[in-house]
This record gives sequence, C-alpha cells and structure tokens, in this order.
Amino acid sequence: MTEQATRCGFVALIGEPNAGKSTLLNRMVGAKVSIVTHKVQTTRMRIRGVAIEGAAQIVFVDTPGLFRPRRRLDRAMVSAAWGGAADADIVVLLVEAHRGITPGVEEIIAGLAERAGPGRVALAINKIDRVRPPRLLGLAAELNARFDFLRTFMISAATGDGVADLRRWLAETLPEGPWLYPEDQIADLPVRLIAAELTREKLMLRLHEELPYQLTVETERWEERRDGSVRIDQVIYVAREGHRAIVLGARGATVKAVGQAARAEISAFLQRPVHLFLEVRVKPDWQEDPERYGALGLDFHGRG
Repeated sequence: MTEQATRCGFVALIGEPNAGKSTLLNRMVGAKVSIVTHKVQTTRMRIRGVAIEGAAQIVFVDTPGLFRPRRRLDRAMVSAAWGGAADADIVVLLVEAHRGITPGVEEIIAGLAERAGPGRVALAINKIDRVRPPRLLGLAAELNARFDFLRTFMISAATGDGVADLRRWLAETLPEGPWLYPEDQIADLPVRLIAAELTREKLMLRLHEELPYQLTVETERWEERRDGSVRIDQVIYVAREGHRAIVLGARGATVKAVGQAARAEISAFLQRPVHLFLEVRVKPDWQEDPERYGALGLDFHGRG
C-alpha cells in the first residue's frame, strides 16, 4: 500500500474589512492566532496560521482588509493584502452574505481579475446565518457571473458551518510537496509579536472612535522565569498626549483593565502564567517609522 503523498501550500484570505477573515483563520487553525474585533481594519499584517488536514498542510495567510487607503499605514496594509493574494497558491475571497456586492467587493473582484486571474480563486460567502437561503443562492449566482471562481462555499466562520467542507477542498487542491512547518506549529509569527497583537486587540475592544488606529503595541522585554512563568513588558505607543490620557483612563483604570484581559489571553495562548506590564508612551511620528513597518512585515513604501 503506497503512502499518501503530502500536500502543502499557501491560501490567502482576502475581503473587505470585517468580512470575517481573522475569525475564519482562527477557526481553521483551531487556535487564536489573529486578533478579532468588531472594528474594521483590525489586522495590520499578513498573519500565517498553519492547519493540518489529512496529508495536507495548509498555510493560511490572513491579510489586512482591502479598502481605500488614506494614510501611509493604510497603503502598507492594502499593499500587504494584495501581496498575499499574489503569492498564494489559492485565494479565498470572503463576502459578507448580508451586505452582498458592495462597491468594495466590486473593486476587489476587479483587482482579482487583474492580479490573480481565474483558476486559483474560490468564493466563500460568510455569515450565512444572517440571511435566508434564496438570497444566498442569488448572491452566489451574481458573484459567479462577475468572476470565474473555482468553487463557491457557504460558510459561517463564527459558528463553523461549512468550514470543514472548505478546509477539505483546500487540502485536496493544494499542490503536492513537503510540509513547510513542524506538525505542532500553528503560526509563523514570533510569540512576542502575537502577545503584542493580543494586547492591541483588548485596546481596540475597550477604546472608541479613531483612537485604536492611532496606537500600536510592542513587546519590549520578555523574561523567562525559573518557575515556568514569563514576564512581559509592553509599550503602547500613541500619537498625542491626549491619547495617552484616554488609554490610561481615570486613575489608570482603563490600562489596568486592558492589562488584565490581555494577560489572561496571553497566558491561555502560552499555556503558562504571565506577568504583564504595560507602559503608555507618546510618539507622534510612530506611523512614519520604517522600523515599525518592518516589524509588522509591511512595506513602508507600500502603495494601494
């Protein structure tokens, strides 16, 4: 009996902000490797999550949402998203069932025709629990009339409905080849970066309006302790002194609550005790610092 050939390849998840890409990535991998919030443009980098399905290793690339860029960081994020699509073996376009074909979706489809071409793009209509079946069928037909998708899947990344079918199809469709990562590895991001992203998630959930997009989090120190725990010192960079006051909150209440929530999440991810210390610093030009873009895997000169 011959041994089944291994398969391996990259699958880029693309779509508008809040289409459910990060939720789908975490569902596919079976662990939280990409932050999820109700706010748009949460993901800032190309995050690779690794899933095993039979003899196939699927390397998912969760890209920033595609939108009209305004700032340098926006342009770098959009550039990263299209770069992820161009480099992938298979591209999965996520479209929200209840929103349908928005102007943003139309722009992405036009971009796919130009940058990806037919033959390697699948369609996943997400959040199917929000609409009735007849509307789903009509939306699928209309989308397929606009682009020659390899396959169409009806899924709910939040509940898991239809996700297994998509995962199996991806595993069968990826090219034959050796696995790129150890079997027990679920992401190729450094844990220091994942920890910083988990803290940024808690900030985004806690804060309102534009402020979440005016800050970033960096892990400045990581100390392994003899008792098996880890001490993590992180810096929250904001653009203005007024932002610092908001992040700190009255008598430090906001940053304390963020720290508690982030510590619990990081501890669960690392599966060991965590001592987390947060400091808020004002750095007006952090969004113009090339080193920060490099740390996020973004091109400082990225163009949408």
